[in-house]
Amino acid sequence: MEMTGERRIGAPREAVWAALNDPAVLKEAIPGCESVERIGDDQFQAKVSMKLGPMSAKFGGKVTLSNINPPASYTISGEGTGGAMGFAKGGADVALDEVGPSETLLRYNVKAQVGGKMAQLGARLIDSTAKSMADQFFDRFAAQLAPKVEAEPVAVAGTDTEYLADSAAAGPITQHGADGQSPGGPVHRPNPTTGDMPLPLRLLTQDFLGFPAQVWLGGGAMIVILALLFLVGRG
Repeated sequence: MEMTGERRIGAPREAVWAALNDPAVLKEAIPGCESVERIGDDQFQAKVSMKLGPMSAKFGGKVTLSNINPPASYTISGEGTGGAMGFAKGGADVALDEVGPSETLLRYNVKAQVGGKMAQLGARLIDSTAKSMADQFFDRFAAQLAPKVEAEPVAVAGTDTEYLADSAAAGPITQHGADGQSPGGPVHRPNPTTGDMPLPLRLLTQDFLGFPAQVWLGGGAMIVILALLFLVGRG
């Protein structure tokens, strides 16, 4: 079996090279991968579960890197066994071309040989399965290198969220009517202060003999109502 292809990765070439040599990244990218361990400077050991047509098995094997030319290229060679399902061995040449500061073209050329029951399934099924796994690998690999976009808070007019989204804006409007200072500006009351009120309303906020004017007015109104009821009852 022979397969060639290329994939554009939205990341600098150095970052792509580092990811191709990171066991954690490879484990997340390889379909059906259970584990990837580095057992040497140029060797990895992996366990992968895969399904090929009506057959499924767990493969275990080692991969060796050679012709290492960081961060431009290397050659992968290895062999894995899947019990009664058979074995697979081969290699791949991988090259990284710098397209731009944040984009890399990854090119690969794979040559592999399968034996045992897998070989009885036919070259067409093996080729289509290998291509599907390669597509899944590069999709997952590229997703791990994609820049993380943080969601910005939704600003709601007149709330603390709006204030926090713009530190230069006026302080937030609180719902408890407290004056004070917030980290970037004054906290505003939702209602006007007494200095902004008309004269009649300011009089209502004044205290007389220790009680607000509203209390006196309310009490006086209650006395007037009781007096009227008394007079009506007598009449």
